[in-house]
Amino acid sequence: MKLTADRIIDAGMAVFAESGYHGLSMRRVAERLDAHAGSLYYHVPNKAALLQLMADRVARQAYDAGTEALAALDASSGWQARVTAQTVALRRSIRQHPGGAIMFADSPKTLSPGALSVMERLLDTLAAAGVPAEQCGTAADTVLSHVTGYVLQEQSEPPVVPPDPEAVAALHRRFPRTVAAAAHDQDGQFARSLELICAGIATLLPPAERP
Repeated sequence: MKLTADRIIDAGMAVFAESGYHGLSMRRVAERLDAHAGSLYYHVPNKAALLQLMADRVARQAYDAGTEALAALDASSGWQARVTAQTVALRRSIRQHPGGAIMFADSPKTLSPGALSVMERLLDTLAAAGVPAEQCGTAADTVLSHVTGYVLQEQSEPPVVPPDPEAVAALHRRFPRTVAAAAHDQDGQFARSLELICAGIATLLPPAERP
């Protein structure tokens, strides 16, 4: 099969899913494609460029998912619903890729068009809601950082050594509120966290625009 940039990205994401950042190398990607490492460099010059392409793919998929989510909203939906639609789609999209949160978090640093598109649309949503221009960037960055951090925790590896039942019981007795808070379903907790963030952003709006 002909070697293409898309096939190299596919293989790179598969290797990244198995081995993480430090396990990713052009040699391992070439082995997965049953190709010589040198032949990859015609399409992708180095590991940094491959990571950039991988991150941009994740971000572009997230943008497309957000487009579908917004299209499904009623025309009368408010800005909170539009922010929520974009962020729920973003979380769902990057969760599809092992290590997706790390790749998405790194994508703005590489000036990924996909990541910049996600940010630009969120900024448009907040500006249309009436958030002052000097606060829009901070508000959008807070939303995206929350989503990335949330998925990063979801994608973290479980403990290598299973916890001792007695030790777990002791922690339940010592930290009952923390344990109870952690017991919520992840989707519901994520939705509530977005409500809190939107409530905070709403305080930036002119009084007449606040919900």
